[in-house]
Amino acid sequence: MVVRLRHTPTMIVAFFESIKYSGHLFPIAFLRLFLGYYYLKESTEKMHGDFLDHPHLADFANDWLSRGLIPIWYQNLLQSVVIPYWQFFAYAVVLLQIAIGISFLLGFLVRPFALIASLASLNFILVVDPTQMILHHEFLFAVTFVMAWLGAGRCLGFDYFFFKRNRGIWW
Repeated sequence: MVVRLRHTPTMIVAFFESIKYSGHLFPIAFLRLFLGYYYLKESTEKMHGDFLDHPHLADFANDWLSRGLIPIWYQNLLQSVVIPYWQFFAYAVVLLQIAIGISFLLGFLVRPFALIASLASLNFILVVDPTQMILHHEFLFAVTFVMAWLGAGRCLGFDYFFFKRNRGIWW
């Protein structure tokens, strides 16, 4: 059985055309590639560390709950769902970081994954103590939100191929 990829040559041509037509996004493309590397590095550190084996996520959630700075509905969510099933959420965090990293590196579906990354950063901004690494998460929130707004996958990415064919909001 032979699998034929009908659009592969046009996708590769569109990838190189994206540099010419989306030249104003060229600096954003390098930022997107750096963040893709960053998210993949973070996920591999968590996979090879003890993040998946030990309840670090539950410890973080208990720490957030002890401060009392979180809204009541979020406290209930953490106590009833996240803390008892910490291992599921630890795997979900790692897999989501891998998906975001791959999306950013390939430039494919950057807008949806940048919105997801923005929401994750916003989550940490809301629950982390202001004395901790809040500037780090504020920077990630701002950059990923701008990447989603501008459509950073259109330059040096495969989103340009789909944007050229059908101009939807996800490209």
